[in-house]
Amino acid sequence: MPLYNRRPELQPPPAPAPLGLAALLGYVRQALTQQLADSYWVVAEVAELTVPRFANAHCYLTLTEQTIDPRGTPLKAQARATLWSQRYQQLAPAFERATGQPLRPGLKLLLRVQVRFHEQYGLSLDVVAIDPSYTVGELALLRLKTLRLLEEKGLLERQKQLALPLAPQRLAVISSPTAAGFQDFVQQLQEAPYDFALTLFPATMQGDEAPASIRAALDGVRARRGQFDVVVIIRGGGSRTDLLAFDEYGLAAAVGAFPLPVLTGIGHERDEAVVDLTAHRALKTPTAVAAFLVDRLARLEAAILGLGSEITALARRQLHQQHTRLDQLSGRGRYAAHRQLDAARTALHARARQATQPPREQLRQLAQNLLRFRHQLPRAARRALAHEQRGLRQRGRVLLKRFARHHQRRREDVLRRRFQLQLALERHLHRHELRLAQLAVNNKPFTTNR
Repeated sequence: MPLYNRRPELQPPPAPAPLGLAALLGYVRQALTQQLADSYWVVAEVAELTVPRFANAHCYLTLTEQTIDPRGTPLKAQARATLWSQRYQQLAPAFERATGQPLRPGLKLLLRVQVRFHEQYGLSLDVVAIDPSYTVGELALLRLKTLRLLEEKGLLERQKQLALPLAPQRLAVISSPTAAGFQDFVQQLQEAPYDFALTLFPATMQGDEAPASIRAALDGVRARRGQFDVVVIIRGGGSRTDLLAFDEYGLAAAVGAFPLPVLTGIGHERDEAVVDLTAHRALKTPTAVAAFLVDRLARLEAAILGLGSEITALARRQLHQQHTRLDQLSGRGRYAAHRQLDAARTALHARARQATQPPREQLRQLAQNLLRFRHQLPRAARRALAHEQRGLRQRGRVLLKRFARHHQRRREDVLRRRFQLQLALERHLHRHELRLAQLAVNNKPFTTNR
């Protein structure tokens, strides 16, 4: 006998009948319809965007989000979305009015979507509403983040620490060659009374390619920076959307770190782009940049002309003072020469009298001796008289020669001093004439510019 009762063997349940793919996907659509709400608010980034090319066409988007799954693995969620033509005509203009920019790839949006599943086209989302306030907040946060990063790296103030040349005339201009703003800038400078050397570095000034194009133009200027005084970045007027390229961090950092002063005239009247904040000076329009450059040269010219007038007046005062001093020195020289000449004449007369007095005294003594011995020694007296007369004549000749030589030396000394004084006066006058001539030559260009 068996130790236990045998149970009847269970038969395996029959396998379900295979489903067709259409039936399975139909179940999926039915389950999604029953389990999901009518619509959801979703935050996603626009990865791709197909804008309608003609009326009544639809707008197709690819939405993405970078996230992390429960196991910590990075996950990229992605889904197709559709803006049907009627909703696109309502939502797109309203979004652009509120945010200042159109729908484009890269924007982070808050959308109200309906989940749709089709057996043939798969899962997709129908966009029924867009909240523009969320995107405006994202743009503001991005701008604030950019400014903080620039400030941390010291790029907001670096340009302002550069010295702007007194007369910036060699201009490296970054703009679109066909832009109206560039033409206005050139015309404004051509109408000015000053010469400007413009070198255009063409760049795209609008759209997604603008930041990279402007950075490439800055690299071209950097390679030739010794040829320029300043860099001018200009574009004509545009909407708020057109200026988003100038809020890009890479472009703002390139401007802030540039070795030459950068002037911007981006053609906006209200908000400042981030590039304006990192530039050396930001002006509203291209014509305002041209007016600033012309006004700077006008101020420099006025200052130079004022300094020239002051130099001319100072030179005239100094010339008058030197003429007066020269007249005084000339008068003093003539007076000193006359005094020395008079003193020399007086000394000469005194010496002449002193030189002739001893011979006269001796002559008187001899005359007295001659009278005393006249009767006793007439012959000896006559011989002695003749001898004395000869000696007297000889002494007179010696005295006259000595007097003549002394007079000649004093006269030559007086003439030499007079010549030296005249020569010193002529040299002094010649030096001042050379200084006046040099001052006149230096002042000549200012008169020409006027």
